[in-house]
Amino acid sequence: MTALTIAPGPVLGTVSRAVGKRLLAAVAVVLGAATLGFIALQLLPGDPVDWLLGPNTMATPALRDQVRQDYGFDRPVIVQYLGYLNDLLHGRLGESYQLQQPVAKLIGDQLWSTVQLAVAALVLALLLAAVAAVTTAGARPVARGTVSTAELVVTSAPQFWVGILLLTVFSFQLRVFPVAGAQSFAALVLPAITLALSIAGVLSQVLREGLEAALAQPFIVTARARGLSGTAVRLRHAFRHAAAPLLTLTGWVTGTLLGGVVPVETVFGRPGIGSLVLQAVTSRDMPVVMGVIVLSAVVFVALSTVVDLVHLALDPRIRTQEAAT
Repeated sequence: MTALTIAPGPVLGTVSRAVGKRLLAAVAVVLGAATLGFIALQLLPGDPVDWLLGPNTMATPALRDQVRQDYGFDRPVIVQYLGYLNDLLHGRLGESYQLQQPVAKLIGDQLWSTVQLAVAALVLALLLAAVAAVTTAGARPVARGTVSTAELVVTSAPQFWVGILLLTVFSFQLRVFPVAGAQSFAALVLPAITLALSIAGVLSQVLREGLEAALAQPFIVTARARGLSGTAVRLRHAFRHAAAPLLTLTGWVTGTLLGGVVPVETVFGRPGIGSLVLQAVTSRDMPVVMGVIVLSAVVFVALSTVVDLVHLALDPRIRTQEAAT
């Protein structure tokens, strides 16, 4: 009997086509986000010269005209848009109106603090979701209902409210963690918990449903017949089958973390993209806002593409569908 082999050529071709499709889709999403941001900028009320000079600055008409000409505000909108796209393609995000520094540098200076918070929150959320789902999937209604109610509460509660509550208990009363700043690991704990709780609630619900569906499959009966414990059956067999939707949702959640850090960094007084965005929106520093919009789109499509390719590598059924299209 000859062994069945799969020629690498068709598989590589399928993967190459999938990568090409997703790269094109990524470019389209980033372009769409940049375009929508530019349109929103044009629809904002007020004169952009006022945003540049500040609301309390007295300027002569000649100076205002000079500023409008220097920044290209006197050009037709379509010319401004094409110039903006050209700068974007060359990696130029413009210069901050208020801080008079390149937007790329401002974002780069604050990015690491936000990445630390996002990664810590995501890891903690995955751990909490895995523990909650594995221990309560198929459990008694009382235990399952209690955990599900807790998940609903932490998912629905505003993050700034959760953050204030944690600050009140663990910083002001117990004095276990610092109130603000980002100088130590201890300063990362409460912000990470605040950001992770709502994410963990969603991930846990999805993972539990997948585990309960997997536990009802015939192969689980076979695994139990071999003498495996309930925990081993859940971790070694059911978890692998329930992880696919969790992986997809994790990619989406990670892409949206950049928006979630804004209230968390504000409450805990952390430096980062969130505080930068809040300051930019308050002062109408639109180049900074546009730069963060583009960054968010790039992060979102990059993570979505990685998740899709991981699915493609792990599931041969998806490769079959890709090859057929």
